[in-house]
Amino acid sequence: MSPYLSRRDFLAASSAAVVATQLPAASAAATGAAPAKLALQGGEKAVKSGAGKLVRWGDPERQRLSAMIDQPSLFFYKGPQTLALIERFRQHHPLKHVMTCSSGTAALHIAVAAAGIGPGDEVITTPITDPGTIIGVLYQQGVPVFADLEADTANLSVDAVARAITPRTKAIIAVHLTGNPCDLDGLRQLADQHKLVLIEDCAQSWGAKFRGQPVGTFGHIACFSLQNSKQITCGDGGVVASNDERFGPRLARYADKGMVRESGKPFESTETLGTNYRMSEPQAAVAAAQLDRLEAIAEKRSQLGRALTEGISGLSAIVPPRVRADDRCTYWFYLFMLKPERLRCKRPEFAKALTAEGAPIAAGYIPIPIYGMPVFQRHAFFAGRWPIKEMGLTKMDYTKTTCPVSDAIIANCMRFTLHEAMSETYVREIASAIRKVAQHYTTT
Repeated sequence: MSPYLSRRDFLAASSAAVVATQLPAASAAATGAAPAKLALQGGEKAVKSGAGKLVRWGDPERQRLSAMIDQPSLFFYKGPQTLALIERFRQHHPLKHVMTCSSGTAALHIAVAAAGIGPGDEVITTPITDPGTIIGVLYQQGVPVFADLEADTANLSVDAVARAITPRTKAIIAVHLTGNPCDLDGLRQLADQHKLVLIEDCAQSWGAKFRGQPVGTFGHIACFSLQNSKQITCGDGGVVASNDERFGPRLARYADKGMVRESGKPFESTETLGTNYRMSEPQAAVAAAQLDRLEAIAEKRSQLGRALTEGISGLSAIVPPRVRADDRCTYWFYLFMLKPERLRCKRPEFAKALTAEGAPIAAGYIPIPIYGMPVFQRHAFFAGRWPIKEMGLTKMDYTKTTCPVSDAIIANCMRFTLHEAMSETYVREIASAIRKVAQHYTTT
């Protein structure tokens, strides 16, 4: 049994595997039937349904935008659209201090600044994420430290994070990759034990739940993205929020040039250096309307993801994503792994065969870990230099950073862009395509 798998999860996974063997696309060995001929070789396609047209905005957004046009100001501070967005955000995430901002990257920079990260301070996070997760750390002259991941969730391993903690560690950024919650119990316990700030990067996880509670409500600070591809969106935008009185009051200041607008004397009250990460009223209007749809979108994505997992469980060459029994994953996309040692083809050929079956599944997610990017390998963050390294405030050398589990995930993962307009029939056909191709290429 996996060291990360609880008894409850193990039983749930075992049940799914039993169900999978009873599906129409079960293995030829189990049914005695001849293996289906690949579409790539002239056989019939496994996917016959359409994916469905995803309509992301309509009358609710139009009504809020129309009301916004009649406003005398489109500035965020006390704007009716911003206030509506904050109110609706709190309905899903009961957090006292909420600041809207220009992007998820901005939200993370605000969080890192509010957490007090300064020159040489270390922040532990994942090597499989968007650069937006660590840009704010670097701009605060902090040091990103990359810990390895769980092989079956692609999220931070609590044990790996524990090994990465040093006297210079000040925070952990937990990225809920693809909408699958991290082990927040374990990470929060580590944070409390070592007096660290736990920041949740919820950019990909709108509507996700850990132990039945919304992600973003377990750490000290939560960060969300409203970028165009996310579960809900206003094109670009973000939200950063906290219940912690040490950090919550700072969020607006680091998003709004350091100003304390509620004082009535914003210039005279400015004591911190903040940038301008404000969100405008048009963005807030669209985002507020989107939040009314969040629960329906999240639950539909979760149901479709569970159906896909059920459909591909029990295959010896495929590892579906593990989602804890009490959690809700909202599948920004669906990520599963190949076991190359069980296949007689390479990943590109596997992906090509899936495409021929009518299953739009891509080989891979990001091509290299974050620390493998040239800017990290050269430590060339600021005009080709890294001042804190030159000043002796860090000995970090990203050319020596290794995360073998992350490397294996990057090398072997497959990505399916799932969305709420898809039918369960379509998703089950996608599962049949994966089973068909996997059975064809699996070694005996």
